[in-house]
Amino acid sequence: MKIRHPEKVKNISNPIKKKPKWIRSKIVNSQVFFQTKQVVNKNNLVTVCQEANCPNITECWSKKHATFMIMGDTCTRGCAFCDVKTGKPGALDPLESFKVSKAVKELNLNHVVITSVDRDDLDDGGANHFKEVVSEVKKNNPKTTVEVLTPDFLRKGKSYEKVLEANPDVFNHNIETVPSLYLKVRPGSRYFASIDLLKSVKEKKPNLFTKSGIMVGLGEKKDEVIQVMDDLRSANVDFLTIGQYLQPSVKHFPLDRYLHPDEFKEFKDIATSKGFLLVSSSPLTRSSYHADEDFKKLREARLNKIECRQPQ
Repeated sequence: MKIRHPEKVKNISNPIKKKPKWIRSKIVNSQVFFQTKQVVNKNNLVTVCQEANCPNITECWSKKHATFMIMGDTCTRGCAFCDVKTGKPGALDPLESFKVSKAVKELNLNHVVITSVDRDDLDDGGANHFKEVVSEVKKNNPKTTVEVLTPDFLRKGKSYEKVLEANPDVFNHNIETVPSLYLKVRPGSRYFASIDLLKSVKEKKPNLFTKSGIMVGLGEKKDEVIQVMDDLRSANVDFLTIGQYLQPSVKHFPLDRYLHPDEFKEFKDIATSKGFLLVSSSPLTRSSYHADEDFKKLREARLNKIECRQPQ
C-alpha cells in the first residue's frame, strides 16, 4: 500500500490531544449527503472535503455544498499540518473542466468553491487549468458564483493572472499561519509571497472579493495573529477566516492547544475593527464552510460600505 505522507514517516509521534466539548462536528443523517457523494463519485471528482478530512463534511454535503479539488489528489508540497496526499502527481485530466461543470449543474449550486493541490511540477503551477475549469463552470452555470482557493504559484511569475482571466467572483488564498511558524508548518511556502499574491490580485482586479484564512492552536502568539490581520489588510483582503487546527495524525504537526470559543469571538471583534468586510472565526471555521451564505454577506457588506460613503 502506497504511503500517504512519505515525508512524515520519520517524524516523532505526537499524541493527539482529546477534543474539548466545543469541538464537535454536526452529524447529519440526510439522503442529500449520499446524493452529493453519488454526484462526486460518478463524475470521478476529488474534493478537499474528503482529502483533507474536513470535520464539516456531513453538514456541508447535506446542503449539497462540496469543494472540488482539481489537478488530482496528490500535492507536491509537504505541509506539516495537511492531510492531503503528497508525492509525485499524475497528468492533468483534460476532461476535468467538463466533469466539474457537470457536477455543479447536477447539484444546482448557487455558489461553488474550486481549490487544488499544489502543482510545483507544472510551469504555471496549474493556473491555466484553473482558468479552464472556472471558465467552463461559468459558461454552463451562468447563475452560479465561483470562488477559487488557489495555491501560491510560488516562483511561477505572474501565472496567477491566468486564473483572473476566468473572472472568478472570489479569490481565496490561505495564509494558514504566522510567519514565525512557516519554516516548520509550511516549509515549501513563503509568508510574504502569499501576502504579495493577495495584494497583486487586488491591484489587478480591485472589485474582486479577496479572502484568506489562518489556523490557530499551533503555538502562535496572540500578537502574531493580530499582525497577520494587519498584513492582510495592507493587501486589502476583504474576508478573513479563523479556525482551530485539528491534528490529523500523530505524525502531523503537534497541536499546541484548543482555543476557547470566547477567544475566537475576540479575534473576530479585533479583525472586524481593522476593516475586513467579513470575518468568520470559530473552532470549526474552514475556508469553504458556509461559503454560499458568506458570499451573500460579502456583497451586502460592500453595498453597505458604499452607501455609508455617499453624502447624505
